[in-house]
Amino acid sequence: MTATIAHPESGTAPVLLEPETKHRAEPSRIIGVGTAVTEDSYSQRELLDLFRIDDPRVRSVFLNSAIERRHLTLPPLGAGDAFRHETQGELLAKHKRLALGMGARAVRQCLAGAGLEVADIGYLCCVTTTGYLTPGLSALLMRDLDVNPGCSRVDVVGMGCNAGLNALNATASWSMAHPGKVAVLLCAEACSAAYVMDSTMRTAVVNSLFGDGAAAIALLADPPDAARPAPGKLPADVSCSSAGPRLLGFASHLIHEAIGAMRYDWDDDQNKLSFYLDPDIPYVVGAHAERVVDRLLDGAGLRRSDIAHWLVHSGGKKVIDAVRVNLGLTRHDLRHTTGVLRDYGNVSSGSFLFSYERLMQENRARAGDFGVLMTMGPGSTIETALVQW
Repeated sequence: MTATIAHPESGTAPVLLEPETKHRAEPSRIIGVGTAVTEDSYSQRELLDLFRIDDPRVRSVFLNSAIERRHLTLPPLGAGDAFRHETQGELLAKHKRLALGMGARAVRQCLAGAGLEVADIGYLCCVTTTGYLTPGLSALLMRDLDVNPGCSRVDVVGMGCNAGLNALNATASWSMAHPGKVAVLLCAEACSAAYVMDSTMRTAVVNSLFGDGAAAIALLADPPDAARPAPGKLPADVSCSSAGPRLLGFASHLIHEAIGAMRYDWDDDQNKLSFYLDPDIPYVVGAHAERVVDRLLDGAGLRRSDIAHWLVHSGGKKVIDAVRVNLGLTRHDLRHTTGVLRDYGNVSSGSFLFSYERLMQENRARAGDFGVLMTMGPGSTIETALVQW
């Protein structure tokens, strides 16, 4: 039945309110995940020796990072077996090569895990901050993978480590608007192409942290009339490792006063871009984590104690500890976050998907479980998402 309300301005027709749609769009759900890294990996001590770093302060930053190994593509050797200086142009070419290689492998693995083919992709979103490409990474990857040229695509460039969740929000929206069609999100970060080598503490902090990595997930929204058990109605002992969670909502928080705490600057001496990390940013992020997480959960009528799985960006030891303390989490809650940091370092926008993959491999998610995804990055920004298996 159609309802009418009188318009407050006389002489105009009433506004017609159509009856509520019988079927609302189903939430998108994650149906596949895949990750990839570059070929060579190094321990922190090996990197210090290879770059001939003797400064005890810099060595301490590397060796107390809670990172054991990272995948990196080092510069070619020059005179005297020292690493040659890479120009900005060479770094951009490296980014293109590594991002495409890792990205293609991550997408293929993601699709294979979901029983899908490249031809099934209806939407491709590519995220990167470690290089700039035109045409964008999405177009180049579609060519290399032979994706249907009618596939919709978008590139998210320069947002930083938080960008994976920004892009997931947009990708989930496309998926809900196109039920039954597959959307793929790829985060490809060639951090080897964003390094400056000098003796300053500023670059030491950055160079001790980041590694190369790519991660992809596939999303699908069921048609409105598709048969599906109600949330939380499956038996508690049913594993959901193969049936990914539904994306229930997102919440963001921009910390205005810390807008310059994570940024790219142009280094005139090196003639290339140089990334800067404010040493206080872990504590700033930690202090604001409660605000955005509680807003995310309040919208669903949940408390932190209702969350079974926490998948937080592996931003570094200090930021992980700050988030853990401020949210009242345990080390076990963040085991995948710290495990990814230990084995890969900070792989920027894709880090939280490396953690998600480990949770799926662990086979501990159960029907009805809630999870929170969280990323942090330049802006300074905290992004969150609520999921349910």
